[in-house]
Amino acid sequence: MSIFYVTFETPLGRVIAAAEKDCVIALAFTDGRYAPVPDPGWICRPDDSLLGSVVGQTGEYLSGKRRFFTFPVSPSGTPFQMRVREALQEIPYGKTVSYRELTRLAGHDDRFIRPVASAIARNPVMLAIPCHRVIGSNGALVGYAGGLDRKKALLDLERMTLGKT
Repeated sequence: MSIFYVTFETPLGRVIAAAEKDCVIALAFTDGRYAPVPDPGWICRPDDSLLGSVVGQTGEYLSGKRRFFTFPVSPSGTPFQMRVREALQEIPYGKTVSYRELTRLAGHDDRFIRPVASAIARNPVMLAIPCHRVIGSNGALVGYAGGLDRKKALLDLERMTLGKT
């Protein structure tokens, strides 16, 4: 099965989007800690309709005109990582939860906070599955693979947008 990808500029930096079949498998900042790197077998396809939708929706989101993404995502991962990603998708736009709260939302006790944090860090679709909404128990901005400056910018954008409604 072919993987198609595109890279594009945003106000927060260069982003890569990749799709396989009819689902997005990656949407992340190219300089992020666990950003996907195109394999030689991947095909750059800026004219792909799904990837075009991803680029457009990402632009709308980053300009405050969109609160959620409508394209299908299918990131790879272990069953544990997938459950954490499901829990991430339950965090409302403009809201935050602590790592402890997310761990419990994912169905685990406090012993799993570090593994949950690790699963969050390896989220390949970090813009569509909102890992930036997870903060430290004391309210501190910690642990975003795309960089803390971006995490702050994304949270500020969401809060500002909510204030306009």
